[in-house]
Amino acid sequence: MNGAEITARDLDRRVQQTRFELRQRLGAAYDAAGFDDKTLRAEVLDDMIREVLLLDTTRRLGLRVSDQEVQMQILSERAFLRDGRFDQEAYERALQLQGLSPAMFEHQLRQQLAGMQLVRSVAASEFMSRSELADYQRLADQKREISYVRFAAADYADAVEPDDAAIQDYYEAHASDFQTPEQVKLDYIPLDSSTLASKVSVTEEELRQQYESEKGRFVVPERRQVRHILLTLPKDADEEAATSTLDEIEKIRERILAGESFEELAKTYSKDPGSAAKGGDLGMVEKGVMDPAFERAAFDLPVGEVSDPVRSAFGYHLIEVTSIEPEKARPFEEVRDTLRTDVAKQKADSLYYDLGERLANIVYESPDSLEPAAEELGLTIEHSDWVGRDGGSGILASPKVVAAAFSDEVLKDGINSDMLEPDRDQLQAIVLRVVDHREPSTKPLEEVREEILAKLEENGAQAAAKKAAEELADKLREGGDWETLAQSAEAPVLVDRNDSKMPAGLLDTAFTLPAPAEGTSSIGTTVLDAGDAAVVRVTEVRDGEVKPAEDGESTPEAAMLSQLLGRQLYSAMIDDIERRADIERKESATEETP
Repeated sequence: MNGAEITARDLDRRVQQTRFELRQRLGAAYDAAGFDDKTLRAEVLDDMIREVLLLDTTRRLGLRVSDQEVQMQILSERAFLRDGRFDQEAYERALQLQGLSPAMFEHQLRQQLAGMQLVRSVAASEFMSRSELADYQRLADQKREISYVRFAAADYADAVEPDDAAIQDYYEAHASDFQTPEQVKLDYIPLDSSTLASKVSVTEEELRQQYESEKGRFVVPERRQVRHILLTLPKDADEEAATSTLDEIEKIRERILAGESFEELAKTYSKDPGSAAKGGDLGMVEKGVMDPAFERAAFDLPVGEVSDPVRSAFGYHLIEVTSIEPEKARPFEEVRDTLRTDVAKQKADSLYYDLGERLANIVYESPDSLEPAAEELGLTIEHSDWVGRDGGSGILASPKVVAAAFSDEVLKDGINSDMLEPDRDQLQAIVLRVVDHREPSTKPLEEVREEILAKLEENGAQAAAKKAAEELADKLREGGDWETLAQSAEAPVLVDRNDSKMPAGLLDTAFTLPAPAEGTSSIGTTVLDAGDAAVVRVTEVRDGEVKPAEDGESTPEAAMLSQLLGRQLYSAMIDDIERRADIERKESATEETP
């Protein structure tokens, strides 16, 4: 293609990368069955062809991307951030899951950024004129009075009875719809630290040793029951305001020392809405929770003593500690289960690393079987059902595992895979081998006969409903009376283009019909989402209000429309480049080159 080549290996890698991105973007909503492999590959190939053409164009135009621009884009990518900062490990892990090296990723990114330069340059060249904006406002806010008659496809369910010839013809014409994808069956050995935890034994002595070594972890810190009176003061208050507030709270302190109730004075004077009604009570607090100045005073006070005024970020406080729960260690028996879980995990993790290292060595030394590894390490060989390139369930859904299963070494040469760790954040690994393989094939007719029969009956019912709608529309266009011929019609209603109560198909047809002359109507037909048909009648059109812009003023509508025109211009430019390009597609057992 214009001297450039896209190999089958490039395409496979990109399809795998696209599936990974879809999984990341959709999360639990991702359904591999919803992305047909053949269609996805075709779409990805089209994207790659356009990218090559775009790159060729940017090079000829002399557009370049600096190393600094590439670096800044990587550093700001959300997938590579941890706690808001770039994380090298997250970066490398994300690339590994996509089968990319940093150099490969940076090369792709540089191409994309160069392409974006061209996109921005072309898109910015378009602008919206005043007359175009006025036309847009008239059309965008236009309202139309419509009524319609629905012809339900279900009412025509008996309209067709497909025979064997029709079923055979449909099967042959739509053979691609009945393809089974390329699939493999796998034998595999999973290794999972969480599973190993249930197999390790933990002694009483180990639990007590763990308790002694981590006693500080099980200490319950000192807690204090505290109440306060707060007089608020802004952080930026001047000296006069601060002095006035301090004088006020000192007078309250003097009243407490003279015998008045702290609780009642808090209810009367405290400006803390959360505690004032409770007599200033803040409940039990521990260190690390309160304002630092407040906390220092509260944890220095003896029980029953009222503090001097304390300045915090919120204002001035009077503080009283009413009770203290001293620091104490949780007893061994109380934390036994936690200790058991922790020790079991530590031992399971250690066992995982030991078994993992030995597993990797054995499957490499005995590449034609998993049996030696399973027998020597006491692990179980599991067997999968058929798995396609879209992955299976559990660990077999990992793009990294699927890529290994369909790699030349495992699929064609028949050797064991390397030990794979799909996610570095989990101590989980797998080795696998292919035990059966089937190429894409067409399902036999008998297997899909009922599916075809149902489809033909559905198509027949929808066609009959559409025919009935068109027949009524023809009569109305020839002068037939709407009230007589469309007695089941919905009452006329005034709608805009985005009326959520109307089926989208009705609105599309209603707003593409010509505006009727006064006293007449425009008639059209449409097919709705469920296969029902409808006759649509437009009796009135009301244009939207035009809001003239001041000279030199840029409105949000004008900016949005300019961007839309820019994208359309860019799309047209890419289509033109593609038409002019020399593109050749080749297919063989090992390579497809556009």
